[in-house]
Amino acid sequence: MQTDEKTCIVPNLWFDGDAREAVDFYVDALPDCRVTDVSHYPLEGLPPFQEAMAGQELTIEFTVAGQRLVAVNAGAEFRPNPSISLMLNFDPGVDPQAHDRLRGVWAALSRDGTPLVPLGATPFSRCFGWLQDRYGVCWQLILTDPRGASRPFVLPSLRFAGPQRGHALQAIEYYVDVFRPRAEMAGLGTVIPYRSTSTEPTADATADGLLEFADFQICGQWLTAADDTGSAGFPFTEGVSLQVDCADQAEIDRLWELLSSSPEAEACGWCRDRFGVSWQIVPADIAELMLRPGAYARLLGMKKIVIDELLAP
Repeated sequence: MQTDEKTCIVPNLWFDGDAREAVDFYVDALPDCRVTDVSHYPLEGLPPFQEAMAGQELTIEFTVAGQRLVAVNAGAEFRPNPSISLMLNFDPGVDPQAHDRLRGVWAALSRDGTPLVPLGATPFSRCFGWLQDRYGVCWQLILTDPRGASRPFVLPSLRFAGPQRGHALQAIEYYVDVFRPRAEMAGLGTVIPYRSTSTEPTADATADGLLEFADFQICGQWLTAADDTGSAGFPFTEGVSLQVDCADQAEIDRLWELLSSSPEAEACGWCRDRFGVSWQIVPADIAELMLRPGAYARLLGMKKIVIDELLAP
């Protein structure tokens, strides 16, 4: 399994007060999974809707095979859904026991969860399954073809449904352009357009021309995307957001200008792009900045993060 402790696109998973329980579950269920950092709510100065959280864990950062993830311990405002899932890439070319490990992880994650695509053989993999775990987080487990190009173990996966159906390739190309100025790699990988093989006038036959699958790289990190071809799609929500660690205020300003397209969604460094995907545009040293007295209260008053204001006495 490939690891990269420096990933700077960090999926954030929203939990309704049970983030610690969820992370403990993932540490037990997932290979090479460990907690790396924890932050806490301040003891005082919280807004009324957060007062009950005083002193509790706010975020729990953990890694899976080197991929950074953050569990946000908050309220019931948002929940993860299948619009953004985490694909786990079991590669027999890297691990001879990949098939058995995939089945073991499936069994662990699916306890009290809901299968979305039952585990089994598909036209694109000898073993694939998609599930929503007991906390609402969605996972795709795939046995990859070892003859293909190497990919990391964890790939954040976007599924464009509803009004955004048909925009997957457009979104990929936009993200690649947005992040191309960074020093890390950015570009397209595999691109597979949807081709219906049915001769019957089914709902799927209307999906010709959509994107069945693509993977792409931003900030040197691989993600996947596809258009939804089913009848029950899920919109993107803040239940899963993509955090970008920025080097300085100039980079925050540039990415905010390019990614934020819904003023009503702007808060505390969070924004929503033209496709509905939620992003957190934050300084790379946000954890250290938030330790400064009064920083949390100042952050709550911001939309785009202004580093100098966080540093104010």
